[in-house]
Amino acid sequence: MNKLILFMCLLVSSCTRTTAQTIYVDAVNGKDGASGSVNDPLSSLENAITTANGFTGNEAVTIKLAPGLYVLPHKQIIKTGRTADDTAKFTIEAISMPDDADWQPGKMPVIQSVAPVNSDFQFKHCVGLLVAKSNVSLKGLKFVGNASPGVAYYYPITRENENLNGLEVSQCYFIGEKSSTRLQSGMWTHGTGIHVDHCIFYGCRNAMVLIKNIKDFSLTYSIIDGAYESGIWFGGSDAPFIFSNNIVTHCNFVWVRPQGIQPHYTFSDSLFTENDGYMGYIANDLIPADKSNLTENGIRKTGHVTLIEIKTEPFQPHSYLNPVPGSDGADLHAGIFKK
Repeated sequence: MNKLILFMCLLVSSCTRTTAQTIYVDAVNGKDGASGSVNDPLSSLENAITTANGFTGNEAVTIKLAPGLYVLPHKQIIKTGRTADDTAKFTIEAISMPDDADWQPGKMPVIQSVAPVNSDFQFKHCVGLLVAKSNVSLKGLKFVGNASPGVAYYYPITRENENLNGLEVSQCYFIGEKSSTRLQSGMWTHGTGIHVDHCIFYGCRNAMVLIKNIKDFSLTYSIIDGAYESGIWFGGSDAPFIFSNNIVTHCNFVWVRPQGIQPHYTFSDSLFTENDGYMGYIANDLIPADKSNLTENGIRKTGHVTLIEIKTEPFQPHSYLNPVPGSDGADLHAGIFKK
C-alpha cells in the first residue's frame, strides 16, 4: 500500500510538471543561475526565454515579469522543443497588471532592444521578440524603441511564419520617438488568430503591419496616436475582421493597403480624427485610396483627442496616454484599462 501511495504521489507530481511551467523574472532582484521560482527569480527575460526554449512544448509556459527594465541584447525567439502541433500556450506577462488595485505605471515591465540589425527576413531590420510558435500571449508590457545606431527598422514583436495561429497582445504600450528611439511598427506579423485589445501605440511609425494569411484578426479598445506613416498597414486579405472601439488620431494615414486591390473592410464604433489621410496605398509614396468597399458603422471623424501626458510631475500619471475624462473618444473606453 505504501508503494502504491508513493507511486500515485510521483504520478501527480509528474503530471503537475508537464501541464504548466512558470518562470519568474525580476530585473532588479533576480540572479543569473537562479531557479526561476517565485522566491528565486531569474534576472533577465533573455535567460527566461532560453530556459523555456528547452521545455518539451507539451505544457503551458508562463513567464512572469516583475517591475523593471528588460534589455534585449539579441533577438529573442519564443518557441519550445516541440516543432509540430505545438498547441500549448506560451505567455509573457507582468506580475502586476494595469487593472490591479495597486498598479502604477512604474510597475509595468519595460522591454527595450539594444540589438543591432539581427534579421534579413525580407529585408534587413531588428527584431525584439520573434514569435516562432502558435498560441502566444503578451500582457501588461511596455515596449519602447531601439536607439542602437544603424537600426532603421525595429519591430518589438514579429511573427514570420504565416502558418502560425494565435497571438494575443493585451494591455501593452508601444512607445517610439522618431528622433531618438524609432519604432517602425509595434507588431509585424503574418498568420491567423491575431487579437489585440486595450493597447496604446504612441509615436510609432506604424502601429501594426499585418501582411500574409491574415484571418481571424481583431483590434479593439486600443489607441493609435501619432503614427507618422500609417495606423495599420494591412495585406491583401479579404477575410472579415473585428475593428471596434478604437481611437486613431494625429496619424499620417489611418489604414494602408497594397496597390491594385480593394478588399472589403468594416470599421465599427471608433473615432478617426485629426489624421492627414484615411485610406491609402503604397506606390513611390503613400497615395489616397478609393473607399468604395469600406463599411463604417458608428465611425466618428470630428473632435479633438486629449491624452493624459507628463507635465511637471516627475513620474507618469496613473492613466498616462489614456484619454482625459471628457475628451472626444473617452466614451469608447479605449486605453490600457479593461475595468
